[in-house]
Amino acid sequence: MTPEQREAAAAQQQATQADHQRMMDLLQIKELRRGRDGNNKESPFYANYDEAKANPFPVLPDPLKLNNGKPVKTAKDWWDKRRPEIVEFFDREVYGRVPKNVPAVTWEVVSTTEGMNGEIPIVTKVLKGHVDNSGDPAIKVDIDLMVATPAKATRPVPVVMQFGFLGMPGAGRGGPPGAAPAAGGAATPPAGAPPAGRAGRGPAGPTWQQQVLDRGWGYAVIVPGSIQADNGAGLTQGIIGLVNKGQPRKADDWGALRAWAWGASRALDYFETDKAIDAKHVAVEGHSRYGKATIVAVAYDQRFWTGYVSSSGEGGAKLNRRDWGEIVENVAGNGEYHWMAGNFLKYAGPLTWGDLPVDSHELIAMCAPRPVFISGGATTGDGWVDAKGMFMAAAGAGPVYRLLGKKDLGTTEFPPIETALVDGDVAFRQHSSGHTDGPNWPYFLDFAAKHMK
Repeated sequence: MTPEQREAAAAQQQATQADHQRMMDLLQIKELRRGRDGNNKESPFYANYDEAKANPFPVLPDPLKLNNGKPVKTAKDWWDKRRPEIVEFFDREVYGRVPKNVPAVTWEVVSTTEGMNGEIPIVTKVLKGHVDNSGDPAIKVDIDLMVATPAKATRPVPVVMQFGFLGMPGAGRGGPPGAAPAAGGAATPPAGAPPAGRAGRGPAGPTWQQQVLDRGWGYAVIVPGSIQADNGAGLTQGIIGLVNKGQPRKADDWGALRAWAWGASRALDYFETDKAIDAKHVAVEGHSRYGKATIVAVAYDQRFWTGYVSSSGEGGAKLNRRDWGEIVENVAGNGEYHWMAGNFLKYAGPLTWGDLPVDSHELIAMCAPRPVFISGGATTGDGWVDAKGMFMAAAGAGPVYRLLGKKDLGTTEFPPIETALVDGDVAFRQHSSGHTDGPNWPYFLDFAAKHMK
């Protein structure tokens, strides 16, 4: 790192810490509880990996009980009454609200090229999504998107879009929680996190893009850092800063996860205009922090066909009430708080995890009745993200799927590793290859194909 880069990183960290403290002051929080250490077993704050201690708040909010205590018995009541209540809680307390005055996005096809990926000829389009910044010309937001489709396709094709990076082999690694992304700036790591795994393929074999092409589908990559920086210092820039005209967030304003999900929806807007793409069958995939963005995107935008949610952990598909690996306090710290609404900090300070009015099983339920695939690695190598906590959330969404005439996981018993639960509309598989999305790509693609309308 050059002296200039060190200086810039120090300034970014200082600005992040100042914004984090500003939000704490706004919420009148004097102190947050400390997060867990992920690697140092000698630390008194070492992460818990003892199942006997993992469920201090075992009772989850009932996704089929209205705020007034009345049960939800019909699909109409779910859509008209209960789901809006759940959305409001997530908006206010967890991910933040998308403002009503978010400016429009105009898509520009920067280049169109023909080439090969493996043995399959493809047409690749590189796009820029220009966000209207007439309200604050000092802030510029251009969303980076790439989409490739089979050159010989005779009809519109399904597309799997990954939150990732452009111009990298196996593009799309989310990295470990708290690690610096390739775009959008660095984030301060939590006190210990697992090493990054390979994304996009298993120990050997075709890339995820080639696996998608083998099915006659297309693939896309959207760059989260081009939508919103992955650090607290960037909250006065990017789409969040643009809407706020460079001013700091309010306590219920959207965080980076919701912003990245918004960007994915704008990409879907473009796909609906591209005659090469079957916009009714656009899936979203993301790993680690981008797994969090994936479940948020699919939950909030009913147009997405399905999602592959890889190692999303705390702030994603893992139950917030679980004490295993990363916990609420890690995400509320200054390295990750920007992912969430400011109000989320309350649950690492004066309030507890059990005070959250919603939990991640209801986030997965927001995806219903559409299919969704939840993935994670084994405790050895990926314990930080809590595969069992994600399984429990997937199982907890089951009553909503059943109410809407769909199939749940089929069990509430945590399955042996490498067991694919893919017979229903909610799927789960835990692999043994560490912090990576590679091993479960074939299972997800089989699952998605089965749910092709």
